[in-house]
Amino acid sequence: MSTLALHIILSAVLSSLFVSTRCDNQSREDVALFIFGDSINDAGTNNYINTTANFRANFPPYGETFFRYPTGRFSDGRLMVDFIAEYANLPLIPPYLQMKNDEFKGGANFASAGAGALVDTYEGFVVDLKMQLKQLEQLAKKLRKEMGSEKAERIIKEGVYLISIGSNDYARPIFSNPALFQSISMEDYVGMVIGNITTVLKGIYEVGGKKFAMIGIGQLGCVPSMRPLTRNGACLGEANRIAQLHNVALTSILAKLETQLQGFEYSYFDFYITGSERIQYPSKYGFKEAETACCGSGPYRANSTCGGQRGVKEYSLCRHPEKYVFFDNGHPSEKANQQFAQLMWNGSLSVIRPCNLKALFKHEDA
Repeated sequence: MSTLALHIILSAVLSSLFVSTRCDNQSREDVALFIFGDSINDAGTNNYINTTANFRANFPPYGETFFRYPTGRFSDGRLMVDFIAEYANLPLIPPYLQMKNDEFKGGANFASAGAGALVDTYEGFVVDLKMQLKQLEQLAKKLRKEMGSEKAERIIKEGVYLISIGSNDYARPIFSNPALFQSISMEDYVGMVIGNITTVLKGIYEVGGKKFAMIGIGQLGCVPSMRPLTRNGACLGEANRIAQLHNVALTSILAKLETQLQGFEYSYFDFYITGSERIQYPSKYGFKEAETACCGSGPYRANSTCGGQRGVKEYSLCRHPEKYVFFDNGHPSEKANQQFAQLMWNGSLSVIRPCNLKALFKHEDA
């Protein structure tokens, strides 16, 4: 029996379990959402920095399903974090760089498409994770100045810090430096990435954050951009292996931090298993296509040409994005994002542990 098959069976068994009560369920008002990471979470940060079209989605057809115009989100519509904000009774959380003075409403989004935990991942084109932490520190100072220390510290302490990071750290060498893993083991490379993530988690904790929602890495080898790297268009095993190594190391460090840092709470979303189920069994989840992207060019629409602004003008676009798991060569469609967000919000221990986001936000009916 394959590891994935065993994982799916174990998940099915676990799905009957109730969500852990480790996250306390007392209700709170005005719980803010602070968002970090890469293009999975970027709501338009890269519109406000000096970068190239490769790291932007501020042109059609991005955004057309929901917003009817491009916002900078790498999807046909909303992202997972947009749905999470809705479930938490918050407004859409704006990019930090878009926010003007006295404009704090429900949180801030620091995520930057292309960002990695390693500073040199697309350095100079993105806001890396450590810089996102510095921006949080700047925001905390502003809030203290505008609201007073007591209110600002309550917002920071009770806020949820949602992070998706790591995919670019692994995808970049696979595409541009495949010989890297001949000079360094995958385990050691993952250790570097996790080490940087740990530093940032501790940094957020020092600012005052206590509640962390971490999105694991999905089936990296099965995104459309990876398929042409294999002979028959199958998933790239090497990319999936490193994603699994990352997820194991990440869950281990989260459990460790929970014991080391007083008041540290976390929620880990298993993006790998939830994504793989939709890729393997798309019709079960209401999709028709899980290998080819809705928007792009070449086999599997694997080329990053969606929108015709990245050096190649010609591209193909499907008529019904909601039938596709992937909107472009590396990012989920709005429909897929909504399914993932719903699982993050009130899913069982099989996909989100040790508690779901509803419990982490401490809603009354959690």
